Amino acid sequence: MNLQKNCLFLLIPLILWGSCKAPQKREITKKDYKRAESFLPRNLEKKAYNLKVSPHWIMESSSFWYKVNTKEGKKFWKVDPEEKVKKPAFDHKKLAKALSRKTGETYTYKDLPFDTIEFVEKYKIKFKVDDQTWIADLKDYTLKQKEKKKEKEEKLSPDGKWVAFSKDYNLFIRSKKTGQEIQLTTKGQKLYEYASSLKWGDLIEGENGKIPSRFMIKWSPDSKKIYTHILDLREAKKLYLLKSADKEGYRAKLFSYYRALPGEKNSGRLIPVIINVETQKEVKIDLEPIPRFLGLDIHWFKNSRKLHARKYDRGYKAVNLLEINAQTGEVKNAIKDENKTYVENSLCEYKFLEESGKTFLTSERDGWNHIYLYDWNKGELIRQITEGKFVVLDIVYADKEKENIFFTAVGREKNRDPYLVHLYRVGFDGSDLKLLTPEHAYHEMNSSPNHKYFVDNYSRVDSPPQSVLRKLEDGSIHMKLEEADVKDVMALGWDSPEPFKVKAADGKTDIYGLIWKPSNFDPTKKYPVIDQTYTGPQAVNTPKTFTRALFHSNTSLVELGFIAITVDGRGTAHRSKEFHNFSYHNLGGGCTDHITAIKKLSKEHDYMDTERVGIYGHSAGGYDAAHALLKWPDFYKVGVSSSGNHHHRMAKAWWPEMYMGYPVEKYYKEQSNINMAKNLKGNLLLVHGDMDENVNPASTIRLAHALIKNKKDFDLLILPNNHHGYKGVFKDYFIRKRWDYFVEHLHSIQPPSYTLTTPKKE
Repeated sequence: MNLQKNCLFLLIPLILWGSCKAPQKREITKKDYKRAESFLPRNLEKKAYNLKVSPHWIMESSSFWYKVNTKEGKKFWKVDPEEKVKKPAFDHKKLAKALSRKTGETYTYKDLPFDTIEFVEKYKIKFKVDDQTWIADLKDYTLKQKEKKKEKEEKLSPDGKWVAFSKDYNLFIRSKKTGQEIQLTTKGQKLYEYASSLKWGDLIEGENGKIPSRFMIKWSPDSKKIYTHILDLREAKKLYLLKSADKEGYRAKLFSYYRALPGEKNSGRLIPVIINVETQKEVKIDLEPIPRFLGLDIHWFKNSRKLHARKYDRGYKAVNLLEINAQTGEVKNAIKDENKTYVENSLCEYKFLEESGKTFLTSERDGWNHIYLYDWNKGELIRQITEGKFVVLDIVYADKEKENIFFTAVGREKNRDPYLVHLYRVGFDGSDLKLLTPEHAYHEMNSSPNHKYFVDNYSRVDSPPQSVLRKLEDGSIHMKLEEADVKDVMALGWDSPEPFKVKAADGKTDIYGLIWKPSNFDPTKKYPVIDQTYTGPQAVNTPKTFTRALFHSNTSLVELGFIAITVDGRGTAHRSKEFHNFSYHNLGGGCTDHITAIKKLSKEHDYMDTERVGIYGHSAGGYDAAHALLKWPDFYKVGVSSSGNHHHRMAKAWWPEMYMGYPVEKYYKEQSNINMAKNLKGNLLLVHGDMDENVNPASTIRLAHALIKNKKDFDLLILPNNHHGYKGVFKDYFIRKRWDYFVEHLHSIQPPSYTLTTPKKE
């Protein structure tokens, strides 16, 4: 009898345990990997048709062309809104036949070897195949090769009489009529260069290599003056890259680039100047040299006597709208907006109407980003035009005749995801605010040069895209253009990710995200959870459109037996200033709300296993992923961190100086992954391209150094010859390594041997 009681006592907990979901060891096979590969964007693109209309406006008209992927192949369309006509941009069969005949290659009308065209005349288009440019006459489909000409960095004056160019670090002009050259400046020298600029990714080969030449001037409308700047690199510092797998020879090649780090004084400077073409005299603008990474957004008045410009203070606590006298160089600060934390440069918009002096500037001063109207001449605020708990994103157009302003915004429509973008119209006096895109969706818009029409692509993650042409004035649909066809995608078993809303860690703020499930999802099983992260305060990470959700990296990853999420916690973009300010001095706090979200979701969805949580991200997301394992080592067990900026003192200056603060203070050190290396418990894979000029690979190498010093086991993958974005076989190798890492460490099994099929063109 006692034995029976003991057996019953032992049986009860076994029954209770059996009634709950338990982690199950899965077998992940090549078949699963093959299915995951079929869900990569490049494969889904072949089964999703008519997804988006990206208009290419022809000249300054309302007409445009666009390209879509159809079930029959690639197709180019031309639209004439005035006639309400949509027709093929050209005869695809005739052009394919003509091109095949000319080149000796075989091309079909379904897959022409180019993706962009240009109407050079009404019946002539230009396109490029490999390195050869062709001109096609659409009347008879004759093809002519356009001669390859070395592009000269020159700029023609508005009156067509002069060509400006640089030589020997100085600015010159040349008469179009006589060919006579006139030297306008004489003080230029290497590293102190007139009209010179550098692009973000410009690399210098060798220690004393040549700096890439980038010509930068702005002619005045009357062709009598030139605005430019002196690029002063005499005290600027460089970062370095070593290309170890170069095709030529056996020695690694050294590359460098100019880049300012947070807090550095010698960051490279711009000295703005005006050159009077008639007198050949230089006018210094009354401004201190500007750090190169801040730049100066500058434009001529139509009367050519003045310029207006937008300039940020270093640290981004203020934005200044300046008026510059072109004769004297005198500068007047016409309008200024300040914030105790930072002025978000991605939300700072302004429109200036020269004739009336009316100026529209966005500001977060009342806690939300709104439009304010100023009198430029008096420097006075006239009124706040928009108000309420929503965020203005962009000032699209100011109609001075009808005194209406058109803008995009998020968060105004009730009972909708607050990140859905809509277009609105409002009067200069703030009256008659009207929604122009009423559909419950995210609207991606592109306005015609004459502001008469706009193309609207609208969708949600659970609603395929529709593309229409609307009238800007009232938002009415003028023409239907495309409707997405995703039947072939659905036939694969794909289902759109599930939106969710939960409270943040503060218990009061709503945060939003998505849950991805595998196509063979079984609600009776328990799945590891993977958090795809990017908590950069300038961005919204969670997809809001159908295509972003479909082509997201989570779509393929979950096919290997995972649940994946994205969530935009406090500190990310497009919410209130209070929400945004969570990131200030606190870039390392980005995943705080992610943990809360996963825990709350797991209570509602018992298929989510919070004992097996992984995380991955790229760039700022790479910082997040490593930081998550180091700051919350008992929650995040596995991380894949690619191209991460692991110490904000090593990042490009503008980004951390805006969000971590300027001057540099203790927050930088406190939130450095390098300084937290001792905390690692889980499995961490660090990945970086050795030619990454955006986030220098030294950031990842330093973290590896710190982990080794702290006797921590981790994995490191360096992708040779790859920049911030990985390409071709290297990208595929990385994707498969990321899959393997989560399979091995979250499923606790050995991943199968598998190689992705990289397209030949990559």
